[in-house]
Amino acid sequence: MDRSDPVRAVVSRVTALGGVARPTVLAREGHSRYRVGQALDAGLLVRVRRDWVATPSADPQLIAAARNGVVLSCVTMARRLGLWVAEAPALPHVAHPGHGRVARLPGAVVHWQHPVVPRHPDALEDTVQNVLMTVACCQPYERAKAIWESALNKRLVELSALARLPWTGTARVLAVEVTPWADSGLETLFVVRLRWMGLPIRTQIWIRGHRVDILIGDRLVVQIDGGHHVGAQRAEDIRHDAELTLMGYHVIRVGYDQVMHCWHEVQDLIMQAVAQGLHRA
Repeated sequence: MDRSDPVRAVVSRVTALGGVARPTVLAREGHSRYRVGQALDAGLLVRVRRDWVATPSADPQLIAAARNGVVLSCVTMARRLGLWVAEAPALPHVAHPGHGRVARLPGAVVHWQHPVVPRHPDALEDTVQNVLMTVACCQPYERAKAIWESALNKRLVELSALARLPWTGTARVLAVEVTPWADSGLETLFVVRLRWMGLPIRTQIWIRGHRVDILIGDRLVVQIDGGHHVGAQRAEDIRHDAELTLMGYHVIRVGYDQVMHCWHEVQDLIMQAVAQGLHRA
């Protein structure tokens, strides 16, 4: 922070706060409203609304959240956290912060669920726990589970901590059922969609020094290719498939589009393999 120039110091602090900040927060830190006003007059900051200012290059989603008195949440915030989300939402998903009024927002999905973690009045992004709560209320079960397990896999939350939170509805079920082992949301969807078969279905199992995506029963391996399965990675996958076959495993390899858009074909492959006993040792 440049202490020799108080106006630049204000701008540096707003940048450090994510590009959008309340003047009251700046004032508590010793940056006077007069200096904030100078930064606004110089075009170094812009006024978002009466109680928020931003740098001109600030994140548009954060600016929109401040302008409308909401916090980014649900699948919008899940994507910002790097969690596995099946597809980008058509509209931003936000949540009422629990205080103040929110104007009608025809261009957004607004969630009104009571947060499981209190929301700070200066926050524009929901905590991961509140994101999981809104996701559980908003998304189909399998997609919500994929996001929850992505958060566990990335260690943004811990199972033991989830168990202590006051979940309601679908979130209460998810808190008991989720595991941290799925390396991709596709694996979660796969397990959820096939659990009706009543077979052991495990994810990320180590076989001969390599992890496989799915192991059904004792011998049926399912590998799910994402966009990174090209070049050297693809060659290594093919080599490992051959090695698994020589060890007595049966390998089925499918891609992202098949799981997401042609599930009936994938399910039929698994049903046929199980009917032939290929999952048995």
